[in-house]
Amino acid sequence: MSIVLTPPSEAGFLRRTLAAIGRATRIRVVFTLQLAALTWGVLSEAMRPSSWRRTVRMEFWRVLRQAAGGGLPATLVTSALAGLVMVLQALYWLGEAGEEGLVGPIIVTVLVREITPLLIGSVVLGRSGIVAMAEMGAIQLGGQGRILSAQGIDMFSLLILPRGVAFALATFTLGVIFVLGALVVGFVAGSLIGAVHISIWLFFDRVSEAMDAADFAVFPAKMLAIGLLVALVASLTAFSADPAERLAEVLPRAFVRGVMVIMFVSLVLSLAA
Repeated sequence: MSIVLTPPSEAGFLRRTLAAIGRATRIRVVFTLQLAALTWGVLSEAMRPSSWRRTVRMEFWRVLRQAAGGGLPATLVTSALAGLVMVLQALYWLGEAGEEGLVGPIIVTVLVREITPLLIGSVVLGRSGIVAMAEMGAIQLGGQGRILSAQGIDMFSLLILPRGVAFALATFTLGVIFVLGALVVGFVAGSLIGAVHISIWLFFDRVSEAMDAADFAVFPAKMLAIGLLVALVASLTAFSADPAERLAEVLPRAFVRGVMVIMFVSLVLSLAA
């Protein structure tokens, strides 16, 4: 029986390689588990009336106004472009091909199910998620979080809970506005160039008929989940930042994580439907 001995240099290199792989894996898993725990915490605490004290309600309304109102101009512009690029093109080319009956299913499949969650999620992330990340990152990196905790202030209830609920409601609201705006702009533009020969009510009726029961459940679920997770990713990234880091180093990390969460939620719920 022979024993093969690994040279010390090779053993050290192997240990360092495994340690690097394990360290990177642990960091990714820890963040995912923390995000899942934070999501459950927000969902459970949001259902308790005792969680909504006056200070929490004030922060909720402030964040809701900032997220919904701040994202509204970008949503309106984006919906107008989507109406011209997508809805108008579908109306025109399907009309030319004599396939007007496919307008509703195509618009529902592309615009409602896929494009809206991704675009509105990106708008909320870029317009409000990064702002929330900067606010809480300044608290964490400036040491104010430790001071507030020492004073007995619950950071979860005061900052994370209202932001999660406000972002979810704002994302859903902006998503509905985006879909309606794109449909109206596309229909009006199609009418002006003579590509549409039906009333706007019949057009909306065809689109609604193309939606099945799952769409009425999956679309709100997508928008609410994306808004909630964007807020929680920003919060978790901010409060898990190292005090030695600068805010400029943490912001790109939050943005990349937010984009990945948006794509992941949209993909998973689309497959589940």
